[in-house]
Amino acid sequence: MQEKKIGLFFGSFNPVHVGHMIIANFMATHTSLNQVWMVVSPHNPHKSKKTLAKDYDRLHLVKLAIGDNLNLKASDIEFSLPKPSYTIDTLAYLKEKYPNYQFTLIMGGDNLATFHKWKNHELILLHHPIYVYQRPDYNLGALLHHPKVHIFEAPLMQISASYIRKCLQEGKSIEYLVPEKVFQYLEDHNIYK
Repeated sequence: MQEKKIGLFFGSFNPVHVGHMIIANFMATHTSLNQVWMVVSPHNPHKSKKTLAKDYDRLHLVKLAIGDNLNLKASDIEFSLPKPSYTIDTLAYLKEKYPNYQFTLIMGGDNLATFHKWKNHELILLHHPIYVYQRPDYNLGALLHHPKVHIFEAPLMQISASYIRKCLQEGKSIEYLVPEKVFQYLEDHNIYK
């Protein structure tokens, strides 16, 4: 049986926006991956928690954004793991749960430059390919030429979740910045206002 190749796109997705969806869909359709899982992080050890919407609200928005696209899947795998969640622990858990899957990390060039600071980063590189979407004006660092690192020119948008939250708080429209169903949900529910 051939190994199923799964790309793991970790993020706070606070909220998920079209920039995230373009990257996820690009990786699912322009690379050797069979599917991309958008892994909603419960709480990034490097980020402040006070601006984060509830875990299940963010997961619900990712599910709305994906809709019926079979190339993508929303994952709450980290919700049940010890906090803060470290990528190495999540990968170990996934490998045990899905022994026939090969997991690839998807990250921006800014993350690759600081990847050497991640917990057990050498172990991650030993067992998992890393697909990097190039970000303008970022030096990719020492790992650029590592055999497990693959660089892709994915279409990128200058949209940030913090900009979207700011717009919502100021009562400004976020239409077209987020997928249509996410827009409708945020209009009807007071998650960020």
